[in-house]
Amino acid sequence: MGKRLQTKRLLWLVGGLCGVFALLALRLVDLQVLRHEELHALAEENTVRKIRIQPRRGDILDARGNLLASSTMVKTIYANPTLLGNRQAEVARAIAPILGLNEADLFRKLQPCNYVNKKGQTVPDTYVVLTNKVTTETWGKVREAMANLKFGGVDEKKLKPVEKLFYTALRASSIGADAVEDQVRKYHGNDLAAHVLGFVGRNGDTNSVEFGQMIGVDGIERTFDDKLSGTQGWRVTELDRRGREVVTMRDQNVPARDGFNVVLTIDSVIQNELENALAVGMKDFAPVNITGIVMRPATGEILAMASLPDFDPNKVPRDPELRKNRLITDFYEPGSTFKIVPVAGALDDGKVKLSTMFDCENGAFRYAGVTLHDHHPNGIISVERIITKSSNIGAAKVGLELGENRLYGHISNFGFGMPTGIQLPSESPGLLHPVKKWSKVSIAQIPMGHGIAVTRLQMAMAMAAIANDGWLMRPMLVSRLEDGAGNVVAQYQPQRVRRAVGESAAADMVKALKTVVTSEGTAVKAGMTNYTVAGKTGTAQKPGKGGYQDGKFISSFIGFFPADKPEVCISIVIDEPTKGGYYGGVVAAPVFHEVATAVAAYLNIRPDKNVSETELVEGGAPPVDARQVRTVAARTSRTQ
Repeated sequence: MGKRLQTKRLLWLVGGLCGVFALLALRLVDLQVLRHEELHALAEENTVRKIRIQPRRGDILDARGNLLASSTMVKTIYANPTLLGNRQAEVARAIAPILGLNEADLFRKLQPCNYVNKKGQTVPDTYVVLTNKVTTETWGKVREAMANLKFGGVDEKKLKPVEKLFYTALRASSIGADAVEDQVRKYHGNDLAAHVLGFVGRNGDTNSVEFGQMIGVDGIERTFDDKLSGTQGWRVTELDRRGREVVTMRDQNVPARDGFNVVLTIDSVIQNELENALAVGMKDFAPVNITGIVMRPATGEILAMASLPDFDPNKVPRDPELRKNRLITDFYEPGSTFKIVPVAGALDDGKVKLSTMFDCENGAFRYAGVTLHDHHPNGIISVERIITKSSNIGAAKVGLELGENRLYGHISNFGFGMPTGIQLPSESPGLLHPVKKWSKVSIAQIPMGHGIAVTRLQMAMAMAAIANDGWLMRPMLVSRLEDGAGNVVAQYQPQRVRRAVGESAAADMVKALKTVVTSEGTAVKAGMTNYTVAGKTGTAQKPGKGGYQDGKFISSFIGFFPADKPEVCISIVIDEPTKGGYYGGVVAAPVFHEVATAVAAYLNIRPDKNVSETELVEGGAPPVDARQVRTVAARTSRTQ
């Protein structure tokens, strides 16, 4: 009986154990087979991290290799107060000066604190941000300071192993840096070439893998954003229970590809000279704004481009008017600088010669019910003198000789009514109405530079086409792309757009434009001592509601030199000068002269007049010190 009872109990025990093991087996099957994918994903979510590695944004350099914009990789520094014990004061004293922080403020940040997690539990905070945008060099100094940190009153050699472990962990892990680096953009010339360079912002698309990454917002930064940005890398790795990477458990490690460097055609020395001259013009004539371009007619390379007032891309202003590159975004009635288009077109079509005479009606000419006026009365004068004296009536009559369709065709050939294709965003095409929308008087007004709207860049490129034997070039701002080692990955070449006028007509125009800078012309103040200048003034009254605005003008001078073998074309446009006059030859021509004189000396351009044969053989102006070329010129104080 007793033996049977024992057997029965043993069977119950064995059965119970088998049942328990069966339940455990079922649980294991559930966890390891049925729910394997779910639990594996949960485990990876808790311990495995995919860390995106941000590429360094490429640099922007000028034509001679001077650094204009660059990025510095930076880190976010944090503390784990739970590892500090009561040693906050020593740590704050050691690293506050390195991080540029107030010691007392840092001491408070290092104090232990708690927070409520997603489960509603109160837990110690093991991640307290101390500061961000810390360079790799500074972080190295922090690590060195922590590694060498000494604690007063403590002989660590006599400590127990567990106490030694506390100080080892404090030095190694209490202060850390985020694995994911950020970067900051620096514009080394401050406001130098601000409208060309543009500026950067942050990707605000929370659904994008590039959320928070630096992106170009305007200027070259925006146009070449895909080249400057590089390609993200990533690292798949495991973290320990303290959130630290277990390096031996890295599964994938794909390095980022840094962005390419963009090398501009801009020369920072010429850019500086242009901006300084424009600043003097702002002070002397008090306009709303003033712009300038320096370029090579034969290639379309832009050596300098500026618009004042400007801004510092390191501290981007909220005012969109300051950020606007007026050279390409704003359009205006050009006035008399536009006369080069109908006259060149008529010469090219054989409608006129420079010697062809026109009656300029002594300053008043009525056409289609509208009376056209000259600034100064002219009688019967040649086509050449129409340019010399800037006769509105003469230009109108040349336009009438061409006829509407041929005039429109020549305007289009010079690139008006369409973007120039410059490597910058937000370019305006200007405003050129089709012939069917012209009024009866348009054929007479447009040759004077009224009834058409152009950008400052379009007008400069048209003048450069005259200087370039009639060939219209695409404006060129970027010379090449380089990798971090300086290897060229893309080389940009000058591009001809089309022939605007024939070579003979262009040569005749140069001959006429040279007279503008003589004592007989409208721009004697643009003349240079050792160089023959060719160019054209413009003084256009600004249109408004119901007509033209009294006392508001846009004044300009666009010219090139040496006239017969042009190396440089310069455009100066002044919007609403309020003192010192308003004629282009009075306000814009002197600014041209200052810029041209500085550029000629810097580029060592060979003079074409007023020099001896010996000086010509020796090359003219003295060479520029190469050491000065490698450094961005110091900016002078500018009134804006």
